[in-house]
Amino acid sequence: MPAPLPSPLFLGLDLSTQQLKAIVIAEDSSLVHESSVHFDNDLSSYGTTNGAIRGPGDGEVTSPVAMWLDAIDLLFQRMKIAGVEIGAIAAISGAGQQHGSVYWSKDAENLLASLDPTKSLVSQLTPAAFSLPNAPIWQDSSTTRECRELEDLVGGPQALADLSGSRAYERFTGTQIAKIRRVNPEAYEATSTISLVSSFIPSVFVGRILPVDISDASGMNLMDVISCKWSDVLLEACGGPELREKLGPEPVIGGTILGKVSKFFVEKWGLNPECIVAPFTGDNPASVIALSAPGDAVLSLGTSTTFLLSIPGADTPPKRFTTSHLLSHPTDFDGKIAMLCYKNGALAREQVRDRYAERDWARFNELVEATPAGNNGDFGLYFPLPEIIPPGVVGQHAFHVEKDSTTLTPADDLPAGAHPRAILESQFLSIRSRIADILPENSPPLQRLVATGGSSANLTIRQIAADIFGMKVFVSSTKEAGGMGGALLAKYAWWKAKNGGQGSFEDMTGGEITGLQCVAEPRKEVTEVYEKLVEVYRACEAQVVLKAA
Repeated sequence: MPAPLPSPLFLGLDLSTQQLKAIVIAEDSSLVHESSVHFDNDLSSYGTTNGAIRGPGDGEVTSPVAMWLDAIDLLFQRMKIAGVEIGAIAAISGAGQQHGSVYWSKDAENLLASLDPTKSLVSQLTPAAFSLPNAPIWQDSSTTRECRELEDLVGGPQALADLSGSRAYERFTGTQIAKIRRVNPEAYEATSTISLVSSFIPSVFVGRILPVDISDASGMNLMDVISCKWSDVLLEACGGPELREKLGPEPVIGGTILGKVSKFFVEKWGLNPECIVAPFTGDNPASVIALSAPGDAVLSLGTSTTFLLSIPGADTPPKRFTTSHLLSHPTDFDGKIAMLCYKNGALAREQVRDRYAERDWARFNELVEATPAGNNGDFGLYFPLPEIIPPGVVGQHAFHVEKDSTTLTPADDLPAGAHPRAILESQFLSIRSRIADILPENSPPLQRLVATGGSSANLTIRQIAADIFGMKVFVSSTKEAGGMGGALLAKYAWWKAKNGGQGSFEDMTGGEITGLQCVAEPRKEVTEVYEKLVEVYRACEAQVVLKAA
């Protein structure tokens, strides 16, 4: 009798700024293996700091593409040594840091198609497969000129947001391409194809250059976010008439089979020749896949604060704003992801803790719990760094509102014990005040709030979030959301193929998210207090914006 086939495994890779991570899951989505390659430590010869190289120009930040290729080989070596059943991997997908771009040479396709399994990836692909050895990444801020030119060309920031989902940002790929075309025309002319980080990795696995996925394409200022197709106006503005050819086919949706792994990976690392490769997506969309279902929100409480809202398809598309992003959903042409990014997250909370709570989180929590919802009318807005939402505001601002009044009185400061609650209320009310505008009309109420990041472990912060948003707060046992999202996208492509190409991602999961635990529930009477304070918060913010102007 032939040996029974091994149970299928699914590999999710996450190429982030500082490391390449692998998450392997079983058919029931349970974690089988995880490993990583840390660029600074494991590949120190590339001279990166936190995975990146700064300069030579002002604001320029790149990563060596060769380092990423070395990381792929090293990661598979580590998986093999760890005893992972590599031959049982049935599908591969993953996530890449958003906005970063890779520039392939005119020899790239031939080199990818003829990889020798006795040699390393880097020895065969660099430098000849790339017109630029280093990839501009999301930390790059050198394209302010191109951002203003792009917005002016399409009719302003709001017009660009309406078309592409976001106003122009220095890190977005379209303006990065425009700058390379301007300052390095020889390299641009020598480029056959431009990949995102997320489409670069699967291209290496399949042995030919593959299209971008619809969700990561939303972070380029090049795609029409509603139709999920390249915008001729934006392509022409950023890269001239040749950019459409350099970007390749229209963006693809998750769950598509892009191809099978090349002979290189079969012979060198033991992957099954039938192992399929599905589109990779950006790190934020992959986190949404791992942590939430349509109608849920993800609140990332890290150094920055990010709010991701998974919006099901509706007759009316969501509104677009110049202070937020709208992304296409990686597995649903009609679904969208709204994203709010705040620069002043944990940094601002820690400054308040250090200044007013004896540098101690336990004391910070005591002070929060000693004051009622609404903070006795004391409002504080805290921006140690110039903020993104609202744009450009900076500094610490205090206001007082008398009970049952909406009249603001600017204050020199708040009582010392009021600051801990004030910062949590203002940070969360800022998000809450924008949710209704983002959601299409007649949207059902949001279901769950999934909290991630360092501050999500704080019980007091969890409860304030539940009360302000009026939602149950969950935390996930998944610590590597990008890689887990990738592994689930790999499983989805395999599952869909087994079902004759039919079925949504939610059909596969049944709407269930693995590893979620409810950690806080809203208190109705407290949520009602905060509902009345949304307009008060808006008035505070409007005064701060006016003052900054």
